[in-house]
Amino acid sequence: MLAILSPAKSLDFESRLPRGRHTIPDFIEDSASLVERLREFEAPDLSRMMGISDNLAKLNVDRYSAWKEHFSRRNARPAVLAFNGDAYQGLRAWEFSGRDLGWAQRHLRILSGLHGVLRPLDLIQPYRLEMSTPLSTAAGSNLYDFWGDRLTGSVREAVEASGTPVLVNLASKEYCSALDLSNVGGRVITPRFLDFRSGKYRFVSFLGKRARGMMARFIIERRMRFAKGLLEFSEAGYRYDPERSTRDQPTFIRDPL
Repeated sequence: MLAILSPAKSLDFESRLPRGRHTIPDFIEDSASLVERLREFEAPDLSRMMGISDNLAKLNVDRYSAWKEHFSRRNARPAVLAFNGDAYQGLRAWEFSGRDLGWAQRHLRILSGLHGVLRPLDLIQPYRLEMSTPLSTAAGSNLYDFWGDRLTGSVREAVEASGTPVLVNLASKEYCSALDLSNVGGRVITPRFLDFRSGKYRFVSFLGKRARGMMARFIIERRMRFAKGLLEFSEAGYRYDPERSTRDQPTFIRDPL
């Protein structure tokens, strides 16, 4: 079984890192070519293309300028400890043991606009590049064109290596759209997380993202191999709702806390 997550815009490069091994992203040369392309943009142009503020655009111009193809613990940190958005608050990877991280390295992947596919311990430097960014390259008009079918191939290899032909899709539509889910080498399960708001159960963005991270943690801590184990998920008050579920879209609901 393999789970996939989206990256996060929020980053943590300040907190103390635990000691441990790290790896280098598989698509580092492709990342370097994207950075070279991004270095062609001034802050105002980057702001318009990414739909971000002038201050954020300037920050990322500086990040791309500082980015180096040589990754080390001095200028980078493991992806699962660098991303700091809602899903990663649910994952709480900073609490993992070395064995947890080792299992996650084999059974979790993070999709990335800049890096394609990341393992949890792959080093990254600070960046922002969403998969939906309309960045033109020689391959086409956006990052989906740039990455082509390489991400699907990478995920398919990881699914095969995981030992069980199941992909648990915990990524957003923006990121999982970079994959051909019909060709990942196994059954694809996409859990839904709904919270009771304004009289009905609905997807609430920051809560749903956090729940995706909690589900990833649940899979890692239980060393889960079979899809039926997902239905036991009950973190933070969520419960499986068979009436709202299908075989490949199990739905978990939560009443007001």
